[in-house]
Amino acid sequence: MKNLFCFLFLLGCTCLYAQNQQQTAIVEAEMKSALKRMAFRASPNTGNYDVKYHRLELEVDPSVAKITGVVTTYFEAKAPLSDITFDLATNMTVSQVLQRGAVLEFTHKASDELAIKLSQEQQAGILDSVTIHYSGNPVSSGFGSFEVNKHNGKPILWTLSEPYGAKGWWPCKQDLIDKIDAIDVYITTPKTNPSGDAYVAVANGLEQSQRSTATTKTTHFKHQYPIPAYLVAIAVTNYAVYADTVLNNGKPFEIVNYVYPEQLAKVKAQTPITVDIMKLFSELFGEYPFADEKYGHAQFGWNGGMEHSTVSFMGSFDRSLIAHELGHQWFGNKVTCGSWQDIWLNEGFATYMNGLVVEHLDGETPFKTWKQQTINSVTSRSGGAVYVKDSDTLNVNRVFDGRLSYNKAAMVLHMLRKKLGDENFYKGLNTYLNHPDHAYGYAKTEDLLAIMNAASPQDVSEFFQDWVYGEGYPTFQLEWYQSTSKEINFVLNQTQSHPSVSFFETDLPVRVIGASGITLDLVLEHSKNQEHFIKPVNFKVVDVLINPEFDIITKTTAAVLSIDQQKMDVDVSVYPNPTSHLIRLKKPDHLRVDRINIYTILGQRVYTSGWTPSIDITTLSSGLFIIELQTNMGKLNKSVLKN
Repeated sequence: MKNLFCFLFLLGCTCLYAQNQQQTAIVEAEMKSALKRMAFRASPNTGNYDVKYHRLELEVDPSVAKITGVVTTYFEAKAPLSDITFDLATNMTVSQVLQRGAVLEFTHKASDELAIKLSQEQQAGILDSVTIHYSGNPVSSGFGSFEVNKHNGKPILWTLSEPYGAKGWWPCKQDLIDKIDAIDVYITTPKTNPSGDAYVAVANGLEQSQRSTATTKTTHFKHQYPIPAYLVAIAVTNYAVYADTVLNNGKPFEIVNYVYPEQLAKVKAQTPITVDIMKLFSELFGEYPFADEKYGHAQFGWNGGMEHSTVSFMGSFDRSLIAHELGHQWFGNKVTCGSWQDIWLNEGFATYMNGLVVEHLDGETPFKTWKQQTINSVTSRSGGAVYVKDSDTLNVNRVFDGRLSYNKAAMVLHMLRKKLGDENFYKGLNTYLNHPDHAYGYAKTEDLLAIMNAASPQDVSEFFQDWVYGEGYPTFQLEWYQSTSKEINFVLNQTQSHPSVSFFETDLPVRVIGASGITLDLVLEHSKNQEHFIKPVNFKVVDVLINPEFDIITKTTAAVLSIDQQKMDVDVSVYPNPTSHLIRLKKPDHLRVDRINIYTILGQRVYTSGWTPSIDITTLSSGLFIIELQTNMGKLNKSVLKN
C-alpha cells in the first residue's frame, strides 16, 4: 500500500527542527489514518472472481453528505459461481441489483458485505456483469474516505480511500492483489454552488466529455490501466483549472492542476517544478506510467497528499510533496507492494525519490545534508529492520515507522545504488518496473532481490539479508598510520547495534586529507574485524574521515592515529626488500608473533606458519605480496616485492 503524504526534507541545518517536526506530523497522520484499515482483511467471500471493469455513475452535491450511485461491474469467475459478494458499508442502501435486465436477490450483511444471488451458475473463465443501484450518507474512515467540507466558505467534496475506505462510498472488491483493469467514472453534480460558481469534477484518467442539463453537469473520466479500489477517487468544488505541459520526447501530455481560486496565483508559481521532476523521474525510471492519459493535482482540504492514479490530491504544493506523490505513480501505483511487510517498496522509494530531486536539482552539498539528516534519524535508535515482520503487520506504529519504512529504506536504496553503481542500479529498477509479472501489478521484496541480482554481476543477497531483513547498523573503529611517505595503513573494526546481524560486510568510504588540503578518497572493503589495509598515498597525511559523504548508515565516528601500531610498524622490519628468494624478519623481544600469513595482492593466501625469523619464497611467482603478522598487539601488515 501506499504513503499518503510526503516527508518534507528542507535543506540546511537551520531548517532541521522544522523538518523533524513536519516529518513527525506526517508519520503520525499516516498512523492515525491507518488505525481502522489495518485490521481489515480481504473478504474470503470475494476471492472466487477477478474484477475486470467498473462503470461508476455517481450523483453528488458538495454541500450535501450523500451519494447516489449506479455501479456496473464486469467480473470473471475463478470457479463456478452461484453468488457474488462485494464490499459495501451497511450505511449504504442498496435499492436494486440487475444482471442483463433481470432483478437479482441480494443480502446486505452487517459485515459490510453485499451478497448477490446470480440468476444462474456462472462457469469458471466466463465474463459477466451485475449493476448495483445504491445511495446513502457515506461514513468516513481514516482521514475521510468520503468528505464534505468547505474552503473559503465554498463547498468541497473529496474521497480518500487508501486502502480500505472505498467500501464506504461504492460497492467494490477491496482485495489489494486484484486490480481493476479499467474504469469509467461519470460524476453528476449541480452546475454551480450556492454562490453561483461553476462546479468542476475530478477523477482518475482522462476527461472524455461534459454533458449538461438546465441544473446539472455530468463529467466523464476514463482510466484504462489496472488500479486497486483504494486509488479510485473523485473530488468536486469550484476549481480553477490550468495545465503545465510535459514535452515527453515529442509525445507531450498535460499536468492538469485543479486549484482553489483563492490560491490560484500562489499555486501557479509552485506547480511548474513538477515538469522538471517529471523529466528527472522519466529519465531515471522510464516514461511516466500513464503518459497517454494525464497527470494531475487536485487541491483538497487536508494537510497532506494522496497519490491517486493519474491525479494526486494535494493539501499543499511544497516541492517535496509534489516529488513524493509523483514518485508513487511509479513505485506504488504502477508496481504496488504486495503486502504490509513490503511497504518499504512504496515508502522507501518515494522517500528516496525526494532525495534524488535534491541531488539533481540542488546539487551535491544539499544532497549530502539530506543524507546526513536521514542517517541521523535511522541511528537515533539501535534496532529495527526495513522489512516488517509478519507479527507486526497489524501494528500501525511499526508499519508506518518513519525511521524504518521511510528513512532507513531510502538510505538502503542509496547504499544499494553505491554498491552496484548507477548503471546496474537503474537498470535493475527499470526491469522491476517493467517486468511482466509486476508492471501494473504487485511485487514483494524477494522479487526485487531476484531482479537486482540478475541486473548486476554482484550478488546482493547478503546485502538484503543484513540491511533489509536484519536490524540495526554498524559503527566503525578505524586506526591509521602512515608507515612511509608512499603508503597509509588502516586497521578497521566494527560493532553492530543489534544482534540480528553478526557483521555488516561494507565498502566503507574514507577520505585521506593532506597537510596542504589535498584529499584522496578510498574504499575499505570490510569483511572481518582487525582487518588491515595498505593503500598507496603520495602526500603527508594529517587526518582521515569516515563516511565523508554520508553514503553509509553508521554512527559518525572519527578515525584515530594509532601511535602503538605506528611504533610497532617501525620496530618490525622485513629485509631484503625486494628479494628473489629469502626474506628475514626482525622484531623486538616484547612483541609475540603467533602466526605469519603471506597473501597475494588479490587476497589469496600462499603461505602460513608460526613465528620464524626467515622465510624462503623462491617458489612464489614474481610480484607484490603482503606479509600479515598476527601479534599480541594486533595485526601488522608488511609488503615485500619478489623479483
